[in-house]
Amino acid sequence: MMKKKPKNKLWDLGKQSSEKIEHFTAQSDRELDVQLAEFDILGTLAHVTMLYSVELISDHELQRLKTELKKLYQSAIKGKIKIEKDVEDIHSQIEIILTRHLGQIGKKIHMGRSRNDQILVDLKMYIRRQISNLVKQVQQVFDLLLALSEKYRDVLLPGYTHLQIAMPSSFGLWFAAYAESLVDDLILMQAAYRIVNKNPLGSAAGYGTPFPIDRRLTTELLGFADLNYNSVYAQMTRGKTERIVSQALAAVAATISKMCMDMTLYVSQNFAFISFPDHLLTGSSIMPHKKNPDVLELLRAKCNRLQTLPFENTLITTNLPSGYHRDMQMLKQNFLPSFAELSECLNMLYHMLQYIDVRKDILQDEQYRFIFSVNAVQQEVLKGMTFRDAHRLVSKKIKQGKFEASQKIAYTHEGSIGNLANERIKQIMEIVINEYGFERVDRALYKLVHD
Repeated sequence: MMKKKPKNKLWDLGKQSSEKIEHFTAQSDRELDVQLAEFDILGTLAHVTMLYSVELISDHELQRLKTELKKLYQSAIKGKIKIEKDVEDIHSQIEIILTRHLGQIGKKIHMGRSRNDQILVDLKMYIRRQISNLVKQVQQVFDLLLALSEKYRDVLLPGYTHLQIAMPSSFGLWFAAYAESLVDDLILMQAAYRIVNKNPLGSAAGYGTPFPIDRRLTTELLGFADLNYNSVYAQMTRGKTERIVSQALAAVAATISKMCMDMTLYVSQNFAFISFPDHLLTGSSIMPHKKNPDVLELLRAKCNRLQTLPFENTLITTNLPSGYHRDMQMLKQNFLPSFAELSECLNMLYHMLQYIDVRKDILQDEQYRFIFSVNAVQQEVLKGMTFRDAHRLVSKKIKQGKFEASQKIAYTHEGSIGNLANERIKQIMEIVINEYGFERVDRALYKLVHD
């Protein structure tokens, strides 16, 4: 016979859940919910302020609630709030603590909302914060990449297509390529941020509430740019938000992964284009000579795993009708930790790049002499020959072993080895970051906590 145990449930129907059902439905949700404590308290602060504005609670009740909520907020940002054993989630825990301290006043905070819009607003504020932190890290890596591009702008290396030697490139061009890739990644991230930065609070369980709430006020208090107006759609953003944000995270991860793939090739003896100090590499238990780029390989693997997240979120939610469904709880398990994982990858990539050393005489190797064949074609064209005829002529010389390479570099167009356009890339990044508007959110939340 299944054991039954009293539970502290706000939705209690008067019957006790079995421990087996409780374990299956909760799983790791309680542990993940602790990360949302700070945001649940902020959302509740805004909500009770709104309840007072529409005369659903008194000034006395508001002041007592705000005092307790601000104390809880300080505990939350210090990591001191825990979800008790018999409490289901962070929303229940906050309400239970308030009720212990304030009695009946604490029970009034749920008026005009549901746990459905509570978790939505918590997640959206959590995601906003995480995106803000990640953008700062991406900018740090971006700045380093551009600095390395300038430092090594004139150091040539072979460019490849099909992993075959193609045309001259440079470390200046290579580093800047990944810098500009991060710009586009942050443009995609900004689109996700704009979708996240809409207030779902007040949509309740997806069908609004008969209480005369002021959704515009909570939107302003929480620093959201706008509302999710339609209450049904507000609930539909659960799952859609995670999917879109995970696509943006995956874009950054893809850039990191590709660069790490390049570096694992370039650091190998067959290429030997770059090197790292021994303390960043690992050895072998059997081969004394080995210096393995384990960090780069793990970065590649972690970032490749992050790229699976949009597909996982899509499959969890793909055939759900409108309205809330418990399936959505499963989204938290890999989605919430993904921010910390990408943050760790950005931090480690930045650390590795600080120590990268590039080889300056790569193209002196005889095997790279055909890399200048396009230069030879260009010289014939400038003498008056058509491009196709010049191409055939140089191809013939290569086959006959008569090709003589000129290593004179004369690239002038924007984005080439002779004109990196790094200043323009930097300007675009500054515009993108400024358009996020993180300061507006920070000001609103600061005022909410300190007023």
